[in-house]
Amino acid sequence: MTELVPGANVALPGGILTLRVPGPFDVSALITDDGGKVRGDSDFVFYNQPTASGARLQGEQLTIDPLGLRAGAGRVTVVISSADPAIPLARLPAPTLYVTGPGSHVLARFTPPRPQRETVLLLAEIYRRGGAWKLRALGQGYADGLAGIARDFGVDVAEDTSAPVGTAGRGNTAPYSNGQARQVNSVPDTDGFLGLVNSARARADSPPVSLDARLAAAARVHASDMAARGVLSSESPDGTSVYQRVTSTGYAYLTVGEHLVSGPRTPDEFVEYCLSTEQSRRTLCEPAFSQAGLAYVADRSGDLYWTALWARPFSPGELARTASEVVALTNAERTATGLRPLAVDLLLTNAAQAHSDDMVARAFYSHTSPDGTQPWDRAAAAGSTRRSIGENIACGQRSPAEVVLGWMNSPGHRANILKPAFTHLGIGLAGGGRMGTYWTQLFGA
Repeated sequence: MTELVPGANVALPGGILTLRVPGPFDVSALITDDGGKVRGDSDFVFYNQPTASGARLQGEQLTIDPLGLRAGAGRVTVVISSADPAIPLARLPAPTLYVTGPGSHVLARFTPPRPQRETVLLLAEIYRRGGAWKLRALGQGYADGLAGIARDFGVDVAEDTSAPVGTAGRGNTAPYSNGQARQVNSVPDTDGFLGLVNSARARADSPPVSLDARLAAAARVHASDMAARGVLSSESPDGTSVYQRVTSTGYAYLTVGEHLVSGPRTPDEFVEYCLSTEQSRRTLCEPAFSQAGLAYVADRSGDLYWTALWARPFSPGELARTASEVVALTNAERTATGLRPLAVDLLLTNAAQAHSDDMVARAFYSHTSPDGTQPWDRAAAAGSTRRSIGENIACGQRSPAEVVLGWMNSPGHRANILKPAFTHLGIGLAGGGRMGTYWTQLFGA
């Protein structure tokens, strides 16, 4: 794998390419000729227009088939912006682009300098040189939003912010308008599900949840898959997990949970079933969750297959709050045994967060990265000079309390938490991948 810096380029093999930018970002692409201009609004690929000839956007993942691009196309420019227009890029984690070729071989990785005032980044471009294709790292920022970039590339963008999403531009076909709000993701509670759930959560002293359209869409896809196969499963035959269905809708989360059930005939029966066992009740009443989505689909015999998804959306503030809670619970375990609490170390935190992000992006779960690096290598790469390094990882846990309890119930992880020599700590967590949330504790002395 090639680590790129701004301006660097790498030759690409033939075949389909996959570009991923994990995290709370919107990924877009502009397909242009060699002169850098689009042929029409259909060359702008983003969340409201996710496909074009040779290009397909699914959540954080952009698939490019250079040979399938429209005639005359010689360049694809990859663009990122904040998934939440209210949060500037400077307040989000540094974006990292992963480029994968045929056979899931990771070809390159690029992390640009953290944006300052920019609202949009030109992250990279795939371009044709002679008969071959290359990728160049960019990291160029824009301060006037996605519409400003679109205009510079030749997309006709309307300024009428009163128009509904999907009606701006040349011939009312370009689905972006400068200043337009994203589609509202709340959905009406048409079957009484939300009231039943929030009543149960109130009895457990948990805050209410709201319904989210993206979670509902992911739930429907998963419920439909289970009904078609007649089996309850968290994964489809191709290995796609219910958590990956969530991220494919563009929903970035800190923590996620699910109920997969068959048999109940009504939302009331479904909620009653979810409250019937301790483990299932904990999921429905988990205080960390703030949003939910529900779907149920009948199989050929009329039996219903249900999927309920529960999540807490990503935000920089929530990431910091969750990490701080893990630190507090870890230090409570240390002080209970007479040990000094650990101080938060920014460099260890950066390394821990990068490892959680990497496990999601490259679909692995290990202390050893696919390129062979170990915890102490990652700490050193982040700039840490601490002499002794230890690491705990976990995946699938839904809250700080659950993950720390799991570590304390494991002798090896418990030994790291209670090691007297350790003085500092960094926490990282990332949502996505096959197992939900991936957690990292990095200790130093």
